Amino acid sequence: MDEALLDRLRRDLEAADYRELPVRTLLGAENEAARLRGVLSPSRRRLEHVEESALAILVRIFLLGEEVSGAEVRFALPSLGIEGAETLGLLTAGTDRHRAQLSLNPVDLPDSAAASPDTNVHWWLLSDLDDQLRNGPARPDHVMGVGGATRSLLAQLPPVEGLSGPGFRALDLGTGCGVIALSLAQSGAPHVIATDISERALTLARANARLNGMDDRIEFRQGDLFSPVAGEEFDLIASNPPFVITPRTSQDDAPRYDYRDAGMIGDALAARVVQEAPAHLTEGGTLICLANWESPWGRNGLDRVREWVERAVEHSGPLAAWVIERDRIDPVRYAETWVRDGGARPGEPEFDRLMRAWLQDFAERRIVAIGLGSIRLQRVDGGRALGAQQSAPLRTEHVPDPFGPDHPGAGLATILGHGVRVTEMTDSQVLGQRWVRSEWVTEVREHRPGEESPRALQLRIDRPIARAVQADPLLAAAVGACDGELSLAQIADALATILEVDPGDCANALIEGVRELVWLGMLAPTTR
Repeated sequence: MDEALLDRLRRDLEAADYRELPVRTLLGAENEAARLRGVLSPSRRRLEHVEESALAILVRIFLLGEEVSGAEVRFALPSLGIEGAETLGLLTAGTDRHRAQLSLNPVDLPDSAAASPDTNVHWWLLSDLDDQLRNGPARPDHVMGVGGATRSLLAQLPPVEGLSGPGFRALDLGTGCGVIALSLAQSGAPHVIATDISERALTLARANARLNGMDDRIEFRQGDLFSPVAGEEFDLIASNPPFVITPRTSQDDAPRYDYRDAGMIGDALAARVVQEAPAHLTEGGTLICLANWESPWGRNGLDRVREWVERAVEHSGPLAAWVIERDRIDPVRYAETWVRDGGARPGEPEFDRLMRAWLQDFAERRIVAIGLGSIRLQRVDGGRALGAQQSAPLRTEHVPDPFGPDHPGAGLATILGHGVRVTEMTDSQVLGQRWVRSEWVTEVREHRPGEESPRALQLRIDRPIARAVQADPLLAAAVGACDGELSLAQIADALATILEVDPGDCANALIEGVRELVWLGMLAPTTR
């Protein structure tokens, strides 16, 4: 896209104050919430009763999909003008009435470079028309804007202090509209490379970088997965790849969209990312990717992801891995989600045809569930002693609980680091370590009226992931004493005296509990 025209567009958007908060103020919070759900009529009705402004016209064009006059375009985009908007592909050409040809959304996302977790950074993002504005099937090379998956990946990225070293290199694998690369560059990463197999995606990603003043901080490359960065290593690889599981029984069963479908059978794309990424990680480097994985009849999908990681270890050396399954859904729900995503609706012949294709594919391959979640890999120093476990941690778990109120990326990175450390420890080292509980840990006791002792004890934490775990009185008491002053062995000896039990049995009972609480973010080793 023409850089000079993008600069003019930016000036017009700034002059109109085309941002999330002004838009929400203009439309009203309830109407804006409805718009984000795809219900546009409340916002359209609201704008019938407000004074015309450049902001209102931009909202009508790009957020509500309305047709506007040439005079209105010139009023809202005085610097860019109609010809410039048509040249950029923003508006329909050759008519006196104009509609949006691209989505142009104001987006506020958490600013990891800010001191306060409540601070946002603003972006203008070009993408192909959203479903509610397109009114028909998407084009095969459709480029998505910012959806729930993108926001989830952004939330799980590490904090800015982990990105700002002078030699730090980051890779956005499958960049789409480019928002992950923008966020990495804005966070301070000095070297950001963004790749995609789609030429259209890279065109819009470059345009977004220019529109937001970040084009000199991101290098864009075209190619399949890691082929554009062959032989290169990165401190961070972030990826929201086209992982959607799509029928492959015949070429005509389901349309292929570049943004969600890599053309592979089942979850092979996710397996390939996991197995190829470690070769492109520096020592201590991290991969954070979103993925879907299948559970065939008689098998747990998380066990299959574990096998992917184990094969990656065989080829690339020690890896710490943390796989978090956020949801597990049945084939019918999965198929419905992606058939709707392509624009088909229940009651239409196309909807029924595509549902049949998806369900036939799952049935033939005996898939009973699909897991949705994230995979975090960290390349471990092969020269480090790995303690009693003799391997880096490979943790897989189903965690439907929500992320906490703050940006969880920092907490997740910290927990993985502590998880690696506690895995390296022998039992005697766990006992000799001083531990400190998180300030966010709370204890919940369940009593019946009149009972002196609790019937149940529960330890809870609400960040970076909300967790709740049943604890016996011994473990709860030990956690209460973990303030960094005493070693776990000293705490165990004191509790053994109080409870009149064998000190060795008491210590052994606490070791595995402490190891698990480290992975829940409730305990951390002191640095002393």
